Amino acid sequence: MKVGALLCVAGMVIVGSSVSLSQLILDYPTLTGQALRYGLAALILALIVRLSPIGHSSPIGRPSAGGWSSAGDRSSLIGGPSAIGRSSGGGRLFAGPGGIRPTRRELGILTVLAATGLAGFNACILVALPHADAAVVGTVIGAAPLGLALLAPLLRGARPAARIVVAATVVVGGTALVQGSGKADAIGVLASLGALVGEVLFSLLAAAVLPRLGAIRVAAYSCGLAVPLLLAGGVAAGEVARWRLPTAVEAATLGYLALLMTVVAFLAWFTGLQRLGVERAGMIVGLMPVATLVTAAIQAGRLPDPGQTAGVLVVALGLAVGLTARSPSPAPVTQPPSPAGASPTGASPAGAEPADASPAGAEPADAEATGAEAAGASPAGAEAALGAQPVSGGRREPDSAARTDSAYESAARRSAASASSPRERASATVASSAAPRSSPA
Repeated sequence: MKVGALLCVAGMVIVGSSVSLSQLILDYPTLTGQALRYGLAALILALIVRLSPIGHSSPIGRPSAGGWSSAGDRSSLIGGPSAIGRSSGGGRLFAGPGGIRPTRRELGILTVLAATGLAGFNACILVALPHADAAVVGTVIGAAPLGLALLAPLLRGARPAARIVVAATVVVGGTALVQGSGKADAIGVLASLGALVGEVLFSLLAAAVLPRLGAIRVAAYSCGLAVPLLLAGGVAAGEVARWRLPTAVEAATLGYLALLMTVVAFLAWFTGLQRLGVERAGMIVGLMPVATLVTAAIQAGRLPDPGQTAGVLVVALGLAVGLTARSPSPAPVTQPPSPAGASPTGASPAGAEPADASPAGAEPADAEATGAEAAGASPAGAEAALGAQPVSGGRREPDSAARTDSAYESAARRSAASASSPRERASATVASSAAPRSSPA
């Protein structure tokens, strides 16, 4: 978890500390500039996919009717054995020598991610800023940790962890102190809420496709898919009349934003998100305005005001509470030990004839079939008598002496009932009476 937390922190610090550089491209068409930024980042990421050994491999997923499943029951680290999955979608540019391309479902998720978390996010901020102070917009977007803490477990069908929700609420409160207050009209508030939705979906949707595609491909596809959407938005916003080549400073700024704020920050965030989980990673989003504040204070050569300093401390407190919460881990599947006085299924207890062996003079019976039928015929609901954990070799182990004895006696009684002669039935009955009995608890 420490590595994941450090990666997420690095991603948010890079983004937050780079915000002030955006002032250098204010005169350039906004959506067109973002399209250039994400386009350049997509090309760099595509090159990494094709040349890097990390880009060639991906965790193995299990095949399903629609291609490869991205369910969360697999390991989800970058790298690992190469897994090749067919996809009817495009993506040859990002496929790499390993041939890993998104399925239709994954491509749809990536398209929504690009439309909401990248293109839609930038468009909402562009609409919000003329109608709301930057502090208001930042405060609304700063509620993302709480949204992720609530939505991520609900989408899994689980209940949100109380400690994580409390910690996320504390982080949001600290972020509000850092951002300060301001004014906004209805359009500004709605656009800010739209940016908040984009920020939340950016992590939720990425988490759905990271297990199979890995951080590099998720970043590459999302950036590449955002380019035409941003260009279309620029046309709709009337930026065509202002299209021009960027100046040297604007080009350098866009190159920096593409390389560091997009490629490096996205890879750090997606990798940390994959390791840390959506709820905990979401809280670290609260570090972004803190990094922006610290960077601005360093550039201005003055300390933040007391309210903002208090906000930084509150954010740190919330992160400490949330990141130190224990995450539930599934109990390992182990074979229970055989209780004293009881024998595992298929083993002969001392002084008794085993249930899977035929009585003297009788035809051999299939032990597995006999045990299964006996379990279904037990009057005590012995459907669970053999309902133990599977182990190697296809055998099943009981989880208590009572179940072992019940299965043993039922099998012996059935063998006695099905014997073809009185002598055989008598012999089987002797085996049944010799079965060990466990004492009541």
